[in-house]
Amino acid sequence: MPEIVTLTINPAIDIFVNVEHVEATRKLRCSPPKRDPGGGGINVARVAHRLGRDVAAIYPIGGAIGKLLQRLVEREGINSIVIPSHVETRENFTAYEYTTGCQYRFVLPGSALHRAEWEACLEKLVNLAAKPRFLVASGSIPPGVPDDFYAMVARVAKQFGAHMVLDTTGAALAAALKEGVTLIKPNQNELAEFLGTPLAHDADRIAACRKLIAAGYTRAVALTLGEEGALLVTADHALRAAPLQIEVASAVGAGDSFLGGMIAALAGGEPWPEAFRMGVAAGSAAVMQPGTELCRADDVRRLLREVRISEIAPVPP
Repeated sequence: MPEIVTLTINPAIDIFVNVEHVEATRKLRCSPPKRDPGGGGINVARVAHRLGRDVAAIYPIGGAIGKLLQRLVEREGINSIVIPSHVETRENFTAYEYTTGCQYRFVLPGSALHRAEWEACLEKLVNLAAKPRFLVASGSIPPGVPDDFYAMVARVAKQFGAHMVLDTTGAALAAALKEGVTLIKPNQNELAEFLGTPLAHDADRIAACRKLIAAGYTRAVALTLGEEGALLVTADHALRAAPLQIEVASAVGAGDSFLGGMIAALAGGEPWPEAFRMGVAAGSAAVMQPGTELCRADDVRRLLREVRISEIAPVPP
């Protein structure tokens, strides 16, 4: 069994096209579409695998799009553990307007899963022949799946003795945090909305993360800040990564690449600061690629040498 297992309850095919100009009503002539497997956990699995880790991905599939999704995932060398669904797997659509450099992202909701289908995802997880060291649950919750689904996953992780890593929002995040996890990875807007408070400065961000840690909800918070870089906060450290000077081609998948880089490093035995460094390099490498391509391993390793991390807050008494 791979050392990392990801669970994606709301997977998708990501479609990317180039278009000269987006305009209402008029027919827009697009480039040939590029299709990539998508959904938070699947993207994390893709990145961790590219960085040399052994990964398996659990996800439901439905219809012709679901079969295509499985082929695309397995084409990248990732072991798929799939659960048949009665509904067609969703698609997301991104258009790049090359005259302006703007991206237009259309994210579709997942179709409602039956209770038996999301329970089958949990059953596949519980019945893994060997237990992974890292369990990554990432992405949104589709209709029909209860808000405490990731809380159920967290309980399974406890039974395994695995590190639970979570990247989601809202009620699903709140329910899972009550179970306790190893790492969460919100972006600034997600964390601010979740806590109901603005987080405009590092001092506020660190205090918010430490509050979650002190409550026993998580051991660490990796907070991505877009063009401002990123923070990693634990009970003992608050690390700041400066943004890298790179040319941005697409922001799609940067957060998933960041998390995939961190988990790949942690699974390889690296300590928190080095895992954080790998995450920053992977997230930065992702924005260099067009569309939904995610990061490339060569770019990650090259950028890794350029990542600068500093301690910005003393260890609390």
